[in-house]
Amino acid sequence: MSYYGDINIPFTHGMDREDEEEMNINANADPINSFEVTTETENSKRHQTPQHTEMTCVKIRISRAAAVCLVLLCFLLLTAVIVLGVYIHTKSTNYTEEKNQLLTKITNIAGEKDQLLTKITNIAGEKDQLLTKITNIAGEKDQLLTKNTNLTEERGQLLTNITNLTEERDQLLTNNINLTEERDQLLTNITNLTEERDILSSNNSDLIKQRNQLNQEKNELLKMDGWVYYQYSFYLISSEKRSWTESRRYCTERGADLIIINNKAEQDFIKKIFCSEVWIGLTDSDVEGSWKWVDGSTQTSGFWASEEPGGHRRENCALTRESGWADYPCNDKFKCICEKSI
Repeated sequence: MSYYGDINIPFTHGMDREDEEEMNINANADPINSFEVTTETENSKRHQTPQHTEMTCVKIRISRAAAVCLVLLCFLLLTAVIVLGVYIHTKSTNYTEEKNQLLTKITNIAGEKDQLLTKITNIAGEKDQLLTKITNIAGEKDQLLTKNTNLTEERGQLLTNITNLTEERDQLLTNNINLTEERDQLLTNITNLTEERDILSSNNSDLIKQRNQLNQEKNELLKMDGWVYYQYSFYLISSEKRSWTESRRYCTERGADLIIINNKAEQDFIKKIFCSEVWIGLTDSDVEGSWKWVDGSTQTSGFWASEEPGGHRRENCALTRESGWADYPCNDKFKCICEKSI
């Protein structure tokens, strides 16, 4: 195949007749004879002038450039055809998938349509049944309205009777309430009087017993030397000095215990009768700072002297003196006051 084909080169118009014939021979010659033609051309070129040789070179260059352009154009065209083919193939594949999806959707829609038609048929049947039921209910409603009318008339008569009976009942209830209130007042008065009588009788009996007991204890205590009576209690001050523990034992052996001072009157009485420093029944031996009386009760109010209690660990027992209470070591020896309540 010839590289030049039927290409028309515009620069050939300026060539002479011999050159055109030579190029046509080269373009249309058989490949077998191309070598001989080229040889003759080269031989003829040897006899041409320098002007003819230059023109021939220009023509050859132009022809080669045209051939290169043609090859590039063919390559670009082939590339475009391949790209277009790939694009068309891709589009075709996408269109096929979309078609299949659409067919699937159509099939699904057709199935749903059949289901909807079945449902519509069922609903139509249910509607007929409901209409029948509504007709029956309408008939029953008419019967019930008739019965309701009759019952309303009977209710009116009954309400009239109930109203009359209610009025009579209210009158009876009013009378009953009044009588009940009077009865309750009388019962309350009787109950109060009975309770007062029982209380007075009980108090009288208790007072008689207390009087007899007091008289007996008083007679017994009066026989003992050193005891002083004050507000239902007897008080005794020891003659010897002892520790707090020994002083308490001294009191318990005599049926008493160390004194518990309950109020200011009792404190003033002790201060007036017994002026010296004496043990009282108050200690914090169990828990430091928690003062308790000998009967186990907690000391809530007291008559401590200024800056007392000192709070020292060994000062766990209390005594009273003219200035007030103070805490001292329990082993120190002082007189004590015993108290016996009656």
